[in-house]
Amino acid sequence: MIDSDEKLAGLLPRVQAADWLALDTEADSLHAYPEKLCLIQISLPGADELIDTLAALDLSAFLDVLRGRELILHGADYDLRLLRRAYAFVPKSVFDTMLAARLLGFTEFGLTDLVEKLLGVQLEKGPQTADWARRPLTERMINYARNDTRYLQPLSALLKARLEEKKRLSWHQESCARLVRECAELRVTDPDQIWRVKGADKLDRRGLAILRELWNWRDGEAVEANKPPYFIVRHETLIALADAAAQGKTVSSLLPPGLPSRRREGVLAGVERASQLPESQWPQRHRSSGHRPSAAEKRRYDVLRQRRDDRAAELGIDPTLIASRATLGALNALLQTRSPSNTPFPQ
Repeated sequence: MIDSDEKLAGLLPRVQAADWLALDTEADSLHAYPEKLCLIQISLPGADELIDTLAALDLSAFLDVLRGRELILHGADYDLRLLRRAYAFVPKSVFDTMLAARLLGFTEFGLTDLVEKLLGVQLEKGPQTADWARRPLTERMINYARNDTRYLQPLSALLKARLEEKKRLSWHQESCARLVRECAELRVTDPDQIWRVKGADKLDRRGLAILRELWNWRDGEAVEANKPPYFIVRHETLIALADAAAQGKTVSSLLPPGLPSRRREGVLAGVERASQLPESQWPQRHRSSGHRPSAAEKRRYDVLRQRRDDRAAELGIDPTLIASRATLGALNALLQTRSPSNTPFPQ
């Protein structure tokens, strides 16, 4: 475990000289709030190293080296966003082995599945609920963490060869470049959206005001307790509380039996605060555009979807890799603006 600046300085020349670098991260999202980056795993020729990001290391020189390299990752999106938030780190490029497998038509593209199928190595399944902030790490956690990067280079070499054989390497390169660009952008949280959890669309405006207040209360409790919000009160309970309170019903019976008295009081106080708000301060309900697609629009969407599905079947890949539902909808809307005659496709 690299847990001192001296050890990190010893690793740096090897990273600089490495022909390839594979990377992964571990965070404590199941045990803390907000989540913290707890570990960086890096494999290079002859070594699989673990870097303790909780050890107050100066990672600037290390990250500067990584920034100019292509990094091999598996399912890079989460790791890149975590590194972007923690260190403003964005790599030059990545080779995402999960994306490569999907573009080749693999239906089981988890790391364990691919390593077994392509490399003949059976990996032990990892500790799904491990607390990566604990120190020292158990031997099982250390082995699991190292295995997350140990096989990425040989795996990437095999996948790259198959992509070249199928003439899909450029697809992968374009997708990886887009992934890096998207992860480089910090997502700004809209304060009017963050509390609109699943089920919020069923509430009236009074209910939304109560939900917003309860969400903010729960978020504060989660930060104070350093626990994920669902450890405090689950989303479904917040929705049920807001719905009942908006109808003037008693909410005490809806509270989890094990909720501490202090938090029970916090919920009731939140309901009371929201109930005192004037209607002008209630959130607006999200409304649809009110546009009902015409028969021609529906036919055109069906044609687009069928063309996508047919092409995906020819290529042997998941149709969503070609176009998601949202992309099909946007394309359909664009075609509608170019087809005033309302025919299925512009001539």
